[in-house]
Amino acid sequence: MDFDLSQEQQMTRDMVRDFAQKEIAPKAAEIDKTGEFPHDTFKKMGELGILGIPFAEEYGGSGGDTISYALAVEEVGRACGSTGLGYAAAVSLGASPIYYFGTEEQKEKFLTPLASGEALGAFGLTEPTAGSDAGGTKTKAVLDGDEYVINGSKCFITNASYAKTVIVTAVTGQTTSGKNIISAIIVPTDTPGFSVSKEYDKLGLRGSNTAEIVLEDVRVPKENLLGDPQKGFKQFLYTLDGGRISIGALSVGIAQAALDASLAYAKERKQFGQSISKFQAIQFKLADMAMHVELARNQVLKAAWLKDNHRSFTTESAMAKLYASEIAMRAADQAIQIHGGNGYMKDYPVERMMRDAKLMEIGEGTSEVQRMVIARQLGC
Repeated sequence: MDFDLSQEQQMTRDMVRDFAQKEIAPKAAEIDKTGEFPHDTFKKMGELGILGIPFAEEYGGSGGDTISYALAVEEVGRACGSTGLGYAAAVSLGASPIYYFGTEEQKEKFLTPLASGEALGAFGLTEPTAGSDAGGTKTKAVLDGDEYVINGSKCFITNASYAKTVIVTAVTGQTTSGKNIISAIIVPTDTPGFSVSKEYDKLGLRGSNTAEIVLEDVRVPKENLLGDPQKGFKQFLYTLDGGRISIGALSVGIAQAALDASLAYAKERKQFGQSISKFQAIQFKLADMAMHVELARNQVLKAAWLKDNHRSFTTESAMAKLYASEIAMRAADQAIQIHGGNGYMKDYPVERMMRDAKLMEIGEGTSEVQRMVIARQLGC
């Protein structure tokens, strides 16, 4: 077993780490305070090829692998959870389905601008009555001549207000047994009838755009149907499996940031004539944080390695997302404890990390859903 990163993977990680620490981290507190989406940051990320890491060069990507992408998400999330979520959603959800299931024409038209950083993408799955129960989708797409007419709404959609395209799931028919056929359709956001009706005011990740979208008689060419119309449900389950790797990586980044801040503070904070890092109670907290962060990182990279090697990774990605997200929340909690009263104040970054970490246990399938996935894979 070789746990070493390849030279290319190390170069990608180091490049993103350098960019994140210089360009993203200094703005993290401000975008959390204002809730403003970091346009300039994403523009620079596009210019550096960070938005196209896991995509082939022929489509404007960087030709990297899932491991490189996971490392990049971790580094961006380590600097700023909000930017990390926007990045992860743009790549894993807004662009990857087109890369996996799109035709050559769809890839040239829609994927290339996403991979090259000229545009952002989003993925419209969740609805007011269809969250964990994605099969309960109510949005419908009816074929009318050469166009699909789409009606419905989606909620909690990351990047919706700034995306050029949204991949929307919709009911396109029924099977012979009466079950809904759910397909994915690429919808340019400048299409008449498409609108963003609400932007959410969130607890954390406040610099990440999250909005509700409405589709009223939205007409798109039938060529915008993504992949096999009969396998739309399986396609977005595969997409979510990949997305869980990225949320796991983002969770690791937030947890690592909490550890970094805690270690630095413990060395500086003096009590009883010495730094609190000399006290065993604090040392044990830091040791536990370091152990859990490393274990979470290893599981995320294992899931990424399986995906890169075209092996089943459903169980491993669910484990990675579940464990890493809960570790992020635990690390942030312990970081505040180590900081004491200062940790509860906005002058220190750990309170932001705790607010950001909470969504990791909810988005891309709640912790309860991940346990369901793992249990089913066990044959329960």
